[in-house]
Amino acid sequence: MNTQTSEEIFRHLQSIVDFGKNVMTEFFGENYVHHGEVVQLPLDFVKQLCLKIQAERPESRCDKDLDTLSGYAMCLPNLTRLHTSHFAEHRPILCVEIKPKCGFIPFSRHVTQEMKHKVCRYCMHQHLKVATGKWKQISKYCPLDLFSGNKQRMHFALKSLLQEAQNNLKIFKNGELIYGCGDQRDTAADWNELACHLKPFFYPSNGLVGGPHCTGTIIKELIHVITLTLLSSTDKCRAGDMRLVPSSQGRSCCEASPFSKELLRNGKSHAEGSGLPRGCLLYKTLQAQMLDLLDIEGLYPLYRRVERHLQEFPEERDLLQIDGPYNEAFYQKLRDLSTEDDGTLAYALTKVQQYRVAMTAKDCSIMIALSPCLQDECSDQRPVIPASRARFAFSVSVLDLDLKPYESIPHQHKLDGKIVSYYLKNVPPKKEPGKAGLLAEPDDCTLVLHKV
Repeated sequence: MNTQTSEEIFRHLQSIVDFGKNVMTEFFGENYVHHGEVVQLPLDFVKQLCLKIQAERPESRCDKDLDTLSGYAMCLPNLTRLHTSHFAEHRPILCVEIKPKCGFIPFSRHVTQEMKHKVCRYCMHQHLKVATGKWKQISKYCPLDLFSGNKQRMHFALKSLLQEAQNNLKIFKNGELIYGCGDQRDTAADWNELACHLKPFFYPSNGLVGGPHCTGTIIKELIHVITLTLLSSTDKCRAGDMRLVPSSQGRSCCEASPFSKELLRNGKSHAEGSGLPRGCLLYKTLQAQMLDLLDIEGLYPLYRRVERHLQEFPEERDLLQIDGPYNEAFYQKLRDLSTEDDGTLAYALTKVQQYRVAMTAKDCSIMIALSPCLQDECSDQRPVIPASRARFAFSVSVLDLDLKPYESIPHQHKLDGKIVSYYLKNVPPKKEPGKAGLLAEPDDCTLVLHKV
């Protein structure tokens, strides 16, 4: 990639802008996607900027070089300090960034491992990530709880994210990171520190007593406000009529979720999924994710079909719109939800492009900006979220919407196999109720048949 010319880098950045503007805007609505623009910068400025921010970059990003040679960059709004008509300039701003991950269990008939129909990808991947040292402990967060629309499950999911944020949750105050990123040192200490930051937002009168009760109460307020924001309705968008999110197809809960396990222990067979309101941002995210109609197992042979064609006719890469242009024609092809393979290149290509869009939605982040508003400032014109002792003007945005590369599909196929096989080998299967202890050590048992 380092050998790219300035012109190629400009085209690449412009294609990212076009994809956000012409494709993802159709799924989320134009008020929620900030596609930015490509700008040209003096090279001296870029070099000085790189030196200035190097110390601030997360360790995991330091091995990735910044482009200091082309002079092109993307200009995007700082969503941690987003000042729209919703916010009074002088008000403090709290911003919560959530990377919700994949919110459904595969329903494709191409899935070969039954476990993938029971346990979600995120929960399975946690085991592999802990084993390889990426994280210290397994998170209790399960995306299916967050995407359930059931407030109790959503509260549990958000509390789990706050306990083990990993890289799925960050909180900013006036643009400064105050919580999240990497392994938590000590949840109790971190929560107390977070509560000190949050208290002026949620209890501006300062009349609440200190101590653990106070911390727990403030965290509950935060979770309540985030939940209401995620469920609030957003503007209509063109992709809203695609009917990708089924009302009954597939499972609404994951067997590995601690919430589901607790219900089973209490004799309930499954967790309630109230369903997401059709207009909310989580619903729209799920809808884009569900363009993964075949699962990677069903998609990979179709990728191979496209790849064979490209090897034979490399000059057709542009014609097939692998790297763009991401225009109206590209979006229209995404609307073909058929899963009957007619053996054609066109079918394979459509499924590959849908999968890339789905993968982008599975890895996007949702930014929630909150600003306290006084009683007389809250008008009917702008959305307001109520808390116990405060009211918040808010805005929600979706970011990290660069289209996942076509070349990453073989890696996704290999990773999927690795995640499932590690989980099957290392996580004991769930015991059926009433069978615990029966043939607990099958290897040491001999079955003796008596003639009757």
